[in-house]
Amino acid sequence: MKLAKQMMAKPWGRDDIAAAFGAPAGERIGEIWYGSGGEPLPLLVKWLFTSERLSIQVHPSDAQAKSRGLPSGKEECWYIASAEPGAVLGIGTKQPMSAEELRAAALSGEIERLMDWKSVQAGDYFYVPAGTIHAIGPGITLVEVQQYADVTYRLYDYGRPRELHLEDAVAVASAQPYTDARSGRASGNMLLAQSPHLRMWLIQDEVGLAMLPGDTALWLTPLSGSVTVGRESGGVGDCLYAAAGCQIDCDSQTRLLVAAI
Repeated sequence: MKLAKQMMAKPWGRDDIAAAFGAPAGERIGEIWYGSGGEPLPLLVKWLFTSERLSIQVHPSDAQAKSRGLPSGKEECWYIASAEPGAVLGIGTKQPMSAEELRAAALSGEIERLMDWKSVQAGDYFYVPAGTIHAIGPGITLVEVQQYADVTYRLYDYGRPRELHLEDAVAVASAQPYTDARSGRASGNMLLAQSPHLRMWLIQDEVGLAMLPGDTALWLTPLSGSVTVGRESGGVGDCLYAAAGCQIDCDSQTRLLVAAI
């Protein structure tokens, strides 16, 4: 089935999103969530569109979330669909920091300087484990696949009048340089990331489709071209959910992100 879109207006969003997404004219859309319209699916696919920097934040692990009465933590994978010249995202800190050092840096604003800001371009990808301190800069369009959990602890928000979650954020954060091997530049057909929580592939042709598991549900997000699942087709701006064993076809222009548990 084609998943329902939920447009999320954000002050840091954009009003120049491609017409294929169907965004309301004049609204600054920051996120589009794709869901079933009923009981939440175990993975959530989002498109993000940034015109300003997002907060410096962190997500808890499953164990940390459950200890706080939440159903699960949040791990995610990002694929950069486009990036303006000079666009950056912050992931990890330049040096290891203790909880006390992290808390002091967040309070003083020094955390902004201590983040590891990485230049990005279309085709880059990053797996973001729970506990990783991160922030997304302006001028970026990305696809995010995550555990279905709306739990974010803000460490620092550049003086904006929004709630911070300093104590929880410091408690769950691992203030370390980012060294996760599930990152790099994507090309061709490839498995981008694999974890107990999610898997993500870049697929561009029928050969790539043959790489995908046939015994589990798949989330299909076209970056170009179109994809057909059974009798349902979709292109850029859509996300399709395919039950295990469904026939999947793509055209010669297709580039596709695929996610599974």
